[in-house]
Amino acid sequence: MRAIDRLNLLDRIGRELQTRMTYSDIDVYLKAFGVDTKKKTSSTNSKWLYVKELLSDAAESTLFELADELGIEHSFQNSRGIELRQSKFWVPGYFRLFISHLSPFKETAAKLQIALLDFGITAFVAHNDIEPTKEWQEEIEKGLFSMEALAAILTPGFRESNWTDQETGVAIGRDVLVIPIMRGINPYGFIAKYQGLMGAGKTVRQVADGVFQILANHPKTKPRLAESLVDQILLAHNIVSGLQKLNLLRRIETLPEQYLEKLRDGIVNNQQLSASGDVNRALNDMLRERGLSTLSEQQAVGDLTDDDIPF
Repeated sequence: MRAIDRLNLLDRIGRELQTRMTYSDIDVYLKAFGVDTKKKTSSTNSKWLYVKELLSDAAESTLFELADELGIEHSFQNSRGIELRQSKFWVPGYFRLFISHLSPFKETAAKLQIALLDFGITAFVAHNDIEPTKEWQEEIEKGLFSMEALAAILTPGFRESNWTDQETGVAIGRDVLVIPIMRGINPYGFIAKYQGLMGAGKTVRQVADGVFQILANHPKTKPRLAESLVDQILLAHNIVSGLQKLNLLRRIETLPEQYLEKLRDGIVNNQQLSASGDVNRALNDMLRERGLSTLSEQQAVGDLTDDDIPF
């Protein structure tokens, strides 16, 4: 399991136990999984952080067992216990989009792949990503079964191609969102029900922006995109990148409060961002819009346990 995926899973387990149990219940529960609950921790005012510290060196199998028992969905095993293979071409921590296209359009698809990175989206472009020495069909399958959405660039001949037709078929079979990008033909068959995006007459960046907006507001993809943007902000190496991703997060309509709370609670661990007045102002504006405590207000209650904070 990649480091970023482990952090994400630890975060979700911590938040689940935080809402369900008291500190003593957490100790009893984790002991049943062989976790040493007597180890020294620094978190005295947050069950979420307490759980994360207790599980910091837990085996992957233990984390998977906890997630499964708590009903936390994750990409490491599906409901039948079959391991899902992930392509190495995904950028860790980014939203995963598979781009289905015909070979003559590969150069534009590759440019779209690069443009999407600025929107927190990593794209798999088969003709651009697969090394000649690799079994190309196996890599395509890895991309298809680990993608979180698919963009179908509908150019003439797309419908007649066995490969692109099968790629969209996998997305439909997995109930993954399909974004038809119209570049000569309109959505057809099973993908006709999805919101299409006009590609003709637009720049590559405009199309990338349109793809982001669809992902940001569709119920199938909004939660995962929001989660990935929060992680990218918390791990940002510079203020410019952090602000850019904050502005993207702000574009997600009716953003669930849990993502802003995670961002507020975790940003103190990023020294560059927490010291930036611009970042603090931008985040506090978002928090105030939702009626949530700001960064300074949250710090003011730091001496209280989360069981004692007034409702």
